[in-house]
Amino acid sequence: MKKLLNYSYLTILAFLLISLSGCDKTKEYDIAVPPPEAHFAGLDVQVYATRNTAPYNVVVGTTDVASVDRVVTYKVATPTNAVPGTHFTIATGNLSGSVVIPAGKSTANIPVQGIYAPYNGTGRIDTLVFTLSQPAMTTSTFFSTVKLILTGCDEANVDLTALLGTYAHTNELYGASAYGPYTTTISSATSTGPTSATIVVTNIWDSGWGPISFSLDWSNPSNRTVTVIPQTNIPGSNAGDLNATYAGIKMQVRPFAGNNGTFSICSQTLKLTMQLGPTGVGYFGSLYQVNMAR
Repeated sequence: MKKLLNYSYLTILAFLLISLSGCDKTKEYDIAVPPPEAHFAGLDVQVYATRNTAPYNVVVGTTDVASVDRVVTYKVATPTNAVPGTHFTIATGNLSGSVVIPAGKSTANIPVQGIYAPYNGTGRIDTLVFTLSQPAMTTSTFFSTVKLILTGCDEANVDLTALLGTYAHTNELYGASAYGPYTTTISSATSTGPTSATIVVTNIWDSGWGPISFSLDWSNPSNRTVTVIPQTNIPGSNAGDLNATYAGIKMQVRPFAGNNGTFSICSQTLKLTMQLGPTGVGYFGSLYQVNMAR
């Protein structure tokens, strides 16, 4: 059975109080300012429906704003053998280039233009892997690569039956504790409106939990959301997995404020976010995130 480490909040609080008491408010301390770094913005996997006539912008950002223009260099790999000029074009015309972040700004765009013909009705899906590179700005370690999925699929046209079935590459993150891969399943998907639905997901937590339901909303195709439906007394769950104090009490779930999930019909992925807690007691403070992929 999967268990996470238990933490004593009193121990942590005592440590913080001791640490704070050791500070001298009258003493001047050096403040370390980290050097500016370049990184991508948005999701680490992004989807571009090539039927759209407008180019797709891969966004590059920096950790600060400067008074001068700055250059960020990048490379593009095509593991699916997508061909520039046949399946897509990039502003630079090749698989490496640079983009300028203007003075006073913190982001810039790398425009990618898909070519719809090779994707139209063929089921072809390609992946472009963008990686920041030296020289130019220092590359961040936390978001230096992004994958862009090219497809003829349109995120606005959601076929619920396409979401059903097994997701054998599911990974999760609870606070700083990672787990996976393991298998989850979408056992049902029911329309609740023109751009909304409810799905039922089984085997979340990978420890015998009963199914949990989520609401899907794609009224804005560029901001598709997944929201957990609050549920108490989840069958097969045990709050003791998170804290031994609550052993034998079933778990409950609710949305985590400010942290919506998302989904992609084209890449067949879902990001589920929720807050966990012992039923009838309350909720733990860490975000629980489940990333489902085929």
